[in-house]
Amino acid sequence: MFSKACEYGIRASIFIAAKSANGIRVGIKDVAKEIDSPEPFTAKIMQILTKSSIIDSAKGVGGGFEVSADKIKAVKLIQIVDAIDGDAIYKGCGIGLKECSEERPCPVHNEFKKIRELLLIMLTKTTLEDLASGVKSGEFFLKTLGNNK
Repeated sequence: MFSKACEYGIRASIFIAAKSANGIRVGIKDVAKEIDSPEPFTAKIMQILTKSSIIDSAKGVGGGFEVSADKIKAVKLIQIVDAIDGDAIYKGCGIGLKECSEERPCPVHNEFKKIRELLLIMLTKTTLEDLASGVKSGEFFLKTLGNNK
């Protein structure tokens, strides 16, 4: 549903927010390892997230990525998706047609419209805090069992 970059961006944001809630900054190597993403690809994603003011970056000794407590509460999942993938996921055609509308619908238009509307509600309501708190508590996870080393 989301691009690979967006999936990694969401995972990275959640991981960094969970660590930041404990006052810990994380480096690019730690982020890449935690989200199972190649480091150069992760670095590009982190550039997008920092330029979009979702993640903060501190350079130098003791530097790394973090999210302030205010941002953890305020950042919505839709901001991460918009920063990386744009709005096509909840505005575009379900089968990728350039022209799909109420007047000229694709074969999945009516059903996909309902899914898009529910997705938009979830993205708009869900905060980084909602997701990071579940990871911190162990209720949610960011890695598959086969990748925990």
